[in-house]
Amino acid sequence: MKKSTPLLVAMGLGLSACGQTVTKNNAADHVDLVKKTALESTDTMNKKVMPNYASENPFFAQSGLYMNYPAFDKISNSHYGPAFERGMAEQLVEVDKIANNTEAASFENTILVMEQSGQILDRVSRVFYGLSSAHTNDDIKALRSDVAPKLSAHYDAILLNSALFARIKSIHDQLDTLTLNAESARLVKETYKDFVGAGAQLSDKNKETLKAFNLELATLTTQFSQNVLEEVNAKAIIVDDVKELAGLSKTQIASAAEAAKARDLDGKYVLPLLNTSQQPSMSALENRKLRQRILETSMGRGSSGGDYDNRELVSKVFKIRAQRAQLLGYDNHAAYQLVSQTAKTTDAVNARLATLAPPAVANAKKEAADLQAMVDQQGGDFKLAAWDWDFYSEKVRAERYNFDESQLKPYLEMENVLVNGVFYAAEKVFGLTFKERKDLPTYHPDVKVWEVFDADGSTLALFIQDFYARESKRGGAWMNAYVSQSKMMGTQPVVANHLNVPKPPAGEPTLLTWDEVTTMFHEFGHALHGMFSDVNYPSFSGTSVPRDFVEYPSQVNEMWADWPEVLQNYANHYKTGEAMPRELLDKVLASSKFNQGYGTTEYLAASLLDQAWHQLSPEDVPSAENVMAFEADALRKAGVNLSTVPPRYRTNYFSHILGGYSAGYYSYVWSEVLDADSVEWFKENGGMTRANGDHFRKTLLSRGGSEDAMTIFKNFRGAEPNIQPLLERKGLTGK
Repeated sequence: MKKSTPLLVAMGLGLSACGQTVTKNNAADHVDLVKKTALESTDTMNKKVMPNYASENPFFAQSGLYMNYPAFDKISNSHYGPAFERGMAEQLVEVDKIANNTEAASFENTILVMEQSGQILDRVSRVFYGLSSAHTNDDIKALRSDVAPKLSAHYDAILLNSALFARIKSIHDQLDTLTLNAESARLVKETYKDFVGAGAQLSDKNKETLKAFNLELATLTTQFSQNVLEEVNAKAIIVDDVKELAGLSKTQIASAAEAAKARDLDGKYVLPLLNTSQQPSMSALENRKLRQRILETSMGRGSSGGDYDNRELVSKVFKIRAQRAQLLGYDNHAAYQLVSQTAKTTDAVNARLATLAPPAVANAKKEAADLQAMVDQQGGDFKLAAWDWDFYSEKVRAERYNFDESQLKPYLEMENVLVNGVFYAAEKVFGLTFKERKDLPTYHPDVKVWEVFDADGSTLALFIQDFYARESKRGGAWMNAYVSQSKMMGTQPVVANHLNVPKPPAGEPTLLTWDEVTTMFHEFGHALHGMFSDVNYPSFSGTSVPRDFVEYPSQVNEMWADWPEVLQNYANHYKTGEAMPRELLDKVLASSKFNQGYGTTEYLAASLLDQAWHQLSPEDVPSAENVMAFEADALRKAGVNLSTVPPRYRTNYFSHILGGYSAGYYSYVWSEVLDADSVEWFKENGGMTRANGDHFRKTLLSRGGSEDAMTIFKNFRGAEPNIQPLLERKGLTGK
């Protein structure tokens, strides 16, 4: 999730109207050309007509559909390029008018006008980047590569505009004398910080160096993300003999056969890879050699040669980020990134991770010993390896708690979990109700749209449900906003949740794992953050908060997944409708700390790896051939180099840190401190009540980024965050 302001729309990725390939050498020239053309046609543009552009394009005006919902049925690949071109051109004209205004700079003629600029660019970016993640194709991939450097140059042209920054600075310098409300004053401060952080105070010479860095990074990170997606599809595991799939359910085997047919591999079986190191099928597959092949293939992504090897890319990215940070006055990229987060410093992040790593590793080693005992008990003549962990942890779980994942799944049918679990919890806590809208177009047949009604019956938002995995979709789970809430713009939220649940054969139910259930509740927490937004300015809407705060509300929403009242409402057998037996429910709750050593260690290993890379100086960044050696050494130095517990992501397919979470993957555990403490608050105050939900909504979920994040938390909690509930949740107290 990215900051969703019209000015700072997600930088990234796409194709030009004329089909010109833009490289690092000509992107700046492209901006000059667009700027010149736009300035020459200002009068024409004011009449909403641009020369040399198609007259019909869904992005040139608001969609006209209910709540500005995107007209997916009218959008084609050919519309994106012209919309990006026109959107950039119009925004440059708007910005130049602000920068060259002869009137004294004011909040109204500078900050507010900027906040409203770039509407076409905002519309096309939201849809384009939404679909480049959720339902991409060859044209979109080409567009991403082409537009990435253009957008980099475009935003540099705005953020490094000296005349524009002078006006912003003059307003910022006299802020104490202005009669602005709190949110407007914060907008001035944050806009000033954005410009300073982007290099507005650099010399002209250093600005040119910075532009070159940004341009190169835009190209490299785009290529990285495309390599990850291409390789995860190319390296799907092909199995010749169904006997090798022993342990999988009939539905899982049928899905593997369907996946093979889709690749013209009739008679074979395909197990798609997900983005993480470990793969879901490994918890059930009895064939140890196949488990080993799956994990080694997964962990070898991006580093085994061929077209998708990312070692050179990541080496260049980390070096340029380090160089850019020093140019901007910071020791390293992590220091540069963290100054705008709630953590503030690398020392704070390092201390938090260092505090959690030793007890997590100790727990993981105890768990490994238990798994080895199970291996020995079952006559296995081998030492536990990483590809054995999930398989034998399920056996230990079954022995210790007398149940396994397969017992749960019949009670976890996907639509029932959504409607009678996720939606039910939102109704009980916040008074929301939901109605499916079949009249609104979608970008894929598997997608559904829901209208969300507030407690008073008024429409609050539109919610897009996209839960099935497909080759055109990136891995993982996420939320994005196609329309963000803003009183100034008169807009209400249109938000989407995406999962990657394997789609069963036609006629078969979609039965979830417990992790998938938790993920559904988690992502809906992000959706609630977007839907409850009640701010004036788009810059502060919904999830436009510090990176290490954005996961917090979504993690809080996970609590309802196993809240007894909620679980009893949705955990019904898909065939009989029978409720999950109380004893099975008790076992689910009792096992909540099971395997937490492993889960915390694999997460911390990835977080520590992120910090290790981003706390390097430029001269210390290893070359491509030494990338993997650096990774191994970083994990060893951090004390998390367990052979049985690989990091959740390795460097060469770690999309989070090569994208928006650079130096920020720690944020999940940082946010989880707030989450665990908030869950305690709910329990202390009566649990699932409307009063609690209304308080959480009013003081926190509705505020977006309109106030300081930790101030918002303290307004909700009434106290500073306490780490003890998190330690107890994860079994890290030593008790």
